[in-house]
Amino acid sequence: MHPPQPKKVRTIRSLHGEDFVDDYSWLRDRNDPDTIAYLAAENEYTERATAHLEDLRTQIFAEIKTRTQETDLSAPAKRGEYWYASRTEEGKQYPTHVRMRAEPDGPEEVLLDVNALAADHEYLRVGVFSVSPDGQMLAYSTDTDGSEKYTMRIRDLAGGADLDDVLENTYYSAAWSADGRHLFYTTIDAAHRPDKIWRHALGTAQSEDELVLHEPDDRMFIHVTTSQDEQYVIAAAGSQTTADARYIPADQPTAEWQWVLPREHGVEYQADHREGRWLVVTNDDAVNGRLLSVSVGDPADVIEVIPHDPARKLSGVVAFSQHVIVFGRGAGLTAVTILADGTDPHDLDFDEPVYTVGPERNLEYDTTTLRIHYQSLVTPRRIIDVDLTTGERRVVKETPVLGGFHSSDYTSSRDWATAADGTRIPISIVHRADLDRTRPVPVLLYGYGSYEIPVDPTFSIPRLSILDRGVMFAIAHIRGGGEMGKPWYESGKMTNKANTFEDFIACARHLIDTGVTTPELLVARGGSAGGLLIGAVANMAPELFKALMAQVPFVDVVNTMLDETLPLTVIEWEEWGNPKIEEQYRWIREYSPYDNVDGREYPAMLVTAGLNDPRVSYWEPAKWVAKLREVGTTRGPLLLKTEMGAGHAGPSGRYDAWKDEAFDLAFMLDQVGLAG
Repeated sequence: MHPPQPKKVRTIRSLHGEDFVDDYSWLRDRNDPDTIAYLAAENEYTERATAHLEDLRTQIFAEIKTRTQETDLSAPAKRGEYWYASRTEEGKQYPTHVRMRAEPDGPEEVLLDVNALAADHEYLRVGVFSVSPDGQMLAYSTDTDGSEKYTMRIRDLAGGADLDDVLENTYYSAAWSADGRHLFYTTIDAAHRPDKIWRHALGTAQSEDELVLHEPDDRMFIHVTTSQDEQYVIAAAGSQTTADARYIPADQPTAEWQWVLPREHGVEYQADHREGRWLVVTNDDAVNGRLLSVSVGDPADVIEVIPHDPARKLSGVVAFSQHVIVFGRGAGLTAVTILADGTDPHDLDFDEPVYTVGPERNLEYDTTTLRIHYQSLVTPRRIIDVDLTTGERRVVKETPVLGGFHSSDYTSSRDWATAADGTRIPISIVHRADLDRTRPVPVLLYGYGSYEIPVDPTFSIPRLSILDRGVMFAIAHIRGGGEMGKPWYESGKMTNKANTFEDFIACARHLIDTGVTTPELLVARGGSAGGLLIGAVANMAPELFKALMAQVPFVDVVNTMLDETLPLTVIEWEEWGNPKIEEQYRWIREYSPYDNVDGREYPAMLVTAGLNDPRVSYWEPAKWVAKLREVGTTRGPLLLKTEMGAGHAGPSGRYDAWKDEAFDLAFMLDQVGLAG
């Protein structure tokens, strides 16, 4: 059985005195029959190369299915006279959105059956799902191919029929006016950037909609929402280094937009409204954030509520009628801080060594109940109501895990590796409590490390299938992510990006040097920017790993960052750098996985792509695998698996997603000798 041999069409690009030879740039043309033929050939090869794992994949899928309560109802959330929830049913791929009047256990009214929407589509995702303030209308949007171009419709909930209104080319946000007669929504430009906010009057054609805000800065994405008290429509804009907000009263949909605080490049803030003042979390003169109170209409009237603490990161704020809730991070873990009038801030505390806590659906403003979610590597996701007056907590719902699951059968911990520059890197670990630790064990090491996005310790039903087979799962909380605050992120981006890769390698070496595992038992996994991590590590330290799993990996960094027509390129110059600038080109060129493939021996690899992916184009992983086949050698299989009808997030239906995960986990188990 021989792998595909793609054709080579040589192109040469000169940049900063260097010639770039690219034999596989032709793969960028998805209209070329050879491109589709190559991707199909790779899929066929991958299927043949993993055919011996079919029984294992089937078994893992069955385990996921058996452990999941397929017919279930999410925790109903109150808004006005209704309780809103979503229901899943055995045998159905997608949820059904419902509501109950007056009581959370009352008769259900179906708002949107996503299964019905998906009946004629192999792929479907819902983007916007927003009920008008009076509860009479529903705005919802759908994407049917993974391209993240959404079509929005408006449903009259009284009769259950959609209006004639159809809004094309929309993105992920929408907001209602107070009277429910106008809908604000965003559209995307040619580079897939949400740059415009429109006002739509119900019952009119999209051609009649009024453009109310245009963001001309190519680095900024725009988003429209409402304040927690629904008094204001907020237009929030953000890049990798700047974030701000403008507003209009929700009962004045034709008003002029006003700034919460003026835009200042390099300053980020997020705001919510309470009693005539904005509660603003900002990094202005506070790298990890501080909380301000700003008068509506008078940005000069500013009061500092929580000062900057270099050991604490403030991430966001939600305002209620009697309390203010600040979400952030401390000691590498998520944190919730509660402020009540006339009292000092206090944090919610939790017992486990590693966990994740954050805001859940809080749909009302005039309430003394905060709803949060909590989970850990061993505790399934819980929805908890916190009485902000008494401090009492009530578990509203815990995700059921069937099949004899007991959290006490597993244990989690926090370990630390030391990077080359002496920085201590946290590692979150989970394994079965009865795992024999007197000898090296198989480890799946996961990492991301970009965009200040943390990889927090969460529970996973599919993960149980590898834990129960003797695998340890570990998360490397590397620089470039947001686990340890803003400085942690900034020390892993732009000119410091190499720290991200060195940190991951340090975590792998730590697990090996302390006897936890060996290179023959260590598999690394990452997706998107985490796929870049995997690609860079493949070139820097291939000897440490038995296998690598790169999902929709961002690996052709120089070429992508040179192409301003691609989605995300311009905005991401502030994350990676602009290779048109020689200094920035040099540091990108140093690590770009595609540009650094050579004749070394690589670990086995499983690489995935999505043909309709607007975030990481399919041709990045395709080109990378083609070059690896030509130039390098691997100690095991080199596989490319492309979803031909999906995008960045893979299959949309839950059963399809489970099968996809079963495929990946079976590959991992096979590589460490646990496929039998």
